[in-house]
Amino acid sequence: MAPTQKELAKLAGVSSGTVSNVISGSTNVSERSRRKVLEAIKISNYQPNLIARSLKTNRTRTLGIVIPDITIPFFPKIIRGVECAARERGYFLVVLDSEGSPEREAEMFALLHAQRVEGILLVTTAADEITPERWNALTSRFPVVCVDRLPVGPDVDSVCVDDCGAAEMAISHLMGQGHTEIAAITGPLTLWNEQERLRGYRQALQKGGIPVDRSLIWRGSFDQDEVARLCQKGMLRPSSRPTALFATNGVTGLAALRSLYSVGLSTPRDFSFLTFDEVTVEDFFRPAITSVVQPTFDMGYRAVEVLLDRIEKPETKGSHKKVRLPATLIVRESSHTPLSIVETSNNSGRKNIESRRNHAIGNR
Repeated sequence: MAPTQKELAKLAGVSSGTVSNVISGSTNVSERSRRKVLEAIKISNYQPNLIARSLKTNRTRTLGIVIPDITIPFFPKIIRGVECAARERGYFLVVLDSEGSPEREAEMFALLHAQRVEGILLVTTAADEITPERWNALTSRFPVVCVDRLPVGPDVDSVCVDDCGAAEMAISHLMGQGHTEIAAITGPLTLWNEQERLRGYRQALQKGGIPVDRSLIWRGSFDQDEVARLCQKGMLRPSSRPTALFATNGVTGLAALRSLYSVGLSTPRDFSFLTFDEVTVEDFFRPAITSVVQPTFDMGYRAVEVLLDRIEKPETKGSHKKVRLPATLIVRESSHTPLSIVETSNNSGRKNIESRRNHAIGNR
């Protein structure tokens, strides 16, 4: 039989009122007492009556998160951070998959509203641009914080990395490897993040004194067939093939690699490769892939903090909060200098040596 709150208080060595305050999420509890109660809850496997509690307090202490595809390994990592932060603050989490559909995304919002969640974390589908009117319709019932993928248009509470700076760091690395012809394949530019990563790509080239070649910017999507078509069109002409390819997200990057490997190209033999996000199927790819790694757990954790500030401090209105976390560049074999650049460099060096030798003979 599950313990009562009175028995839980005895186990924790605190008053019944303290137990009630911890369970209801009251801030009028010391951190020491709160931890005692949480430990007692864990030991006794206490399960509060959520329906009775919500009727009494008019609060469910439940959060929702809507993601576009649970099968993409990047998103469960964010969910882990979300769940950890929610649990520490006494909230429960409902996870829903929109399957990349704006219509289903709206349905998930309606379902969460029916479940009386107190706030939502959203990784948007990016299938189309979210108008301010549509955004207001989605967020009129509860606070919403966008995580990772940010919509173009509405001003929102959001948590993601410094996309522009991270992309600039990636392209600077490739330029440091001797590349001057770097292609970029993007995800849908209906996402603010994708626009920022493309901006970082352009900035890095301009700072390095390399003109931005529009033909090397391949505007893609999350569709594998479209990514394959763009990559093979751009990479199967040896005379005009870029020496490096930068993918602005992991889904597009994985599709790009699979398509190019399928037609006999490999990295770094034929081209250097670098992608935003980890390509998690590492056993499939040899050599390993150079990646811009996002702090997924921290992104989820911080997003909950922003959301709970909106829920628990409704009086703090004002501008939307925008948290930007640093990303990390993990350099692996895929961004090593391709043989084509090495051979060009060696040939250039040999020509210079022969020129100097001939010049010396002529002066004898």
